[in-house]
Amino acid sequence: MADGPINLTNQFLIAMPGMVDENFAGSVVYLCEHSERGALGLVINKPIDIRLKNLFEKVELPLDRPELAEQPVFFGGPVQTERGFVLHDSAGGPPPYSSTMHVPGGLDMTTSKDVLEAMAGGGGPRRVLVTLGCSGWSAGQLEDEIGRNGWLTAPADPAIVFDTPVAQRYERALGLLGFDPRMLSAQAGHA
Repeated sequence: MADGPINLTNQFLIAMPGMVDENFAGSVVYLCEHSERGALGLVINKPIDIRLKNLFEKVELPLDRPELAEQPVFFGGPVQTERGFVLHDSAGGPPPYSSTMHVPGGLDMTTSKDVLEAMAGGGGPRRVLVTLGCSGWSAGQLEDEIGRNGWLTAPADPAIVFDTPVAQRYERALGLLGFDPRMLSAQAGHA
C-alpha cells in the first residue's frame, strides 16, 4: 500500500476506455490541485463550438492576438460551466493576476478577468488554454475512481496541453506511460 495520501497535482488524468461518464469519456484532465480535500482539474482535449475571439466579444474585450483568435475554447468539466478558466505558462515569481492558482512544478490557472484584459492588450501569457467549466472531485472521490480503473495517471507535459493537435492529445498523454493504448481493455480483471 502507498505511504500516506497520493498527490496527483501537475499530473494528467487519462480516462480509461469504458469510462461511462460522458463528461469524461476519452478525456485528458490536467490536475491543478489534489489534496485530502479533493481535486480540481481542467479537461484539455474537448473543444466546444466557441473560439477565443467569440469569448472575448462576449466579455466586451478586443483580442489583439491573431495567433489566439481562432483557438477553440474547451469544455473544462461539468462544474461552473459559465465560468472561464485560463491554463497558461507560469509567469515565475508572484502571479501577475488577482486570482491565479500556481501548480507546483507546472502551469498556472487563472480565473480572474485581468488575465483576459492582459491578453486583449496584446500581452498576458504566451501559451493559453481557455475552458468553460472545470472538473472537481470531493475528498476521496478521485482516489476511488482510480481504484476502480476509471483513470490512468501520468506526469503532465505542457507540450501536450499547448503544442499537440487536439485530436492527438489523448494518445500522446497515454504515450507518456510507455505502452500502446490499443492494449488497454475496458474491463478490469486479472492476467
